[in-house]
Amino acid sequence: MNPYKKTTIASRYEMPYERFCFGFQPRRSKNFELDAKGIGERFLQSRRQNQNNKSLRPFHISRLDNGLRIITIPMENANSITVLILIGTGSKYETKDINGISHFLEHMFFKGTKKRPNTLKISETLDSVGGEYNAFTSKEVTGFWAKVDKKHSDVALDWISDIFLNSKFDEKEMEREKGVIIEEVNMYLDTPMAYIGELWEKLLYGDTPAGWRVIGEKENILSFNRKKVLDYYQSHYSPFNTIVCVAGAITQDKIEEKIKGYFKDIKKNREPQKIKVKENQSEPEILLHNKKTDQTHFCLGVRAYDLFDKRKYALALLSVILGGNMSSRLFIKVRERNGLAYSIHTSADNATDTGYLVTQAGIDHKNLEKSIKLILQEYKNLKDKKITEKELQKAKDYLKGITSLSLDSSDSQASFYAIQELLEKDILTPEEKFKKIDKVSADDINKIAKDIFLPEKLNLAVIGPVDQSDSEKLKQLLRL
Repeated sequence: MNPYKKTTIASRYEMPYERFCFGFQPRRSKNFELDAKGIGERFLQSRRQNQNNKSLRPFHISRLDNGLRIITIPMENANSITVLILIGTGSKYETKDINGISHFLEHMFFKGTKKRPNTLKISETLDSVGGEYNAFTSKEVTGFWAKVDKKHSDVALDWISDIFLNSKFDEKEMEREKGVIIEEVNMYLDTPMAYIGELWEKLLYGDTPAGWRVIGEKENILSFNRKKVLDYYQSHYSPFNTIVCVAGAITQDKIEEKIKGYFKDIKKNREPQKIKVKENQSEPEILLHNKKTDQTHFCLGVRAYDLFDKRKYALALLSVILGGNMSSRLFIKVRERNGLAYSIHTSADNATDTGYLVTQAGIDHKNLEKSIKLILQEYKNLKDKKITEKELQKAKDYLKGITSLSLDSSDSQASFYAIQELLEKDILTPEEKFKKIDKVSADDINKIAKDIFLPEKLNLAVIGPVDQSDSEKLKQLLRL
């Protein structure tokens, strides 16, 4: 939302791939339902278990009578607090005619309330105390956050609850903001390193919500009006799909009482639903986007596993082994041994109903075919030969290490726990996730490689001076 503010949380959602909780998102139960009176049995069972282990868990979760969930995460020796609001909606919940409205609505929360009537008053509230703040929209999650010095916790709570509950959604501001978002669209179109990720998902999911751009198309953006925005807001923002999370230098009981005071009057609406993605592929697929660029950017990968699949832990390790760090196979082979790329990395993405593993790189135009062949060779090597225990342990230690390092800050803690609760309705601590990672064997990695590295699961998206006439030649390379 705000390009001038640090986007520690937001960047996880606004980059081409939605990655958090060290490479995979938590599972959301297929059977979980909420009624108007309260919470389902699955939720109750989870809460009872959490209460039984309360002394062992670094967070506390409660629920208001109106359905709103509250997560508090006290952190010893912290000097900051982060207030994060997550809502379970995004572009996967849209229809074609309003694609982009989740993101458009996110912008409108910063345009004025009765207490803070314009953008300047909203911005200077936290600017005047040196706070950081932003908002983000993804395909399944929308969020708002503020991070301040611990002595300004009341300022952050008052500010974020005000914009979330009392925004005016003024028609004139909407018309003005259309120009801002159109320029944001143009910015991404002019940034191949980011836009290639959008093309990658378009290739995988086509003309469905999962394949549409989060930001939407220009024609839609220009057509939005106050009625459309309010209709979407009222049908997709519900206490049942909303979480307020506060992490940092807090006292649990005190901060919970303050949150209850600010959010007790949130309006009750039904929780929105989305259409489940259906994946269908029988042969390698290619998407080429011709653009005059200094580099050719591409994504080469395969369909894989969603959040409901236990193999997501092994998939995360596989992505590290392939291209997760500077000692990974592809970084060494493509960059260090062949000098073909400055940036190359592999990542695993798991959403509630989709998943994939993808390698992304930017290379000289003439090196596209060679780079593709080298990457595919490493994919094949993982199918044909088991990794060593040493390489597997290195990947495990790396994954656990970067997770631990990332959780030093209050904003990272808020994101880590709240996103799990939102999508899965259950939370694992880092230690609990680490145990699952430690159980992955070399055989597990090999089985996954044999399952996903198949020609009928391969996909290639390219941005650069390419032509449709190149399609068949590139397609012939997609063999394993």
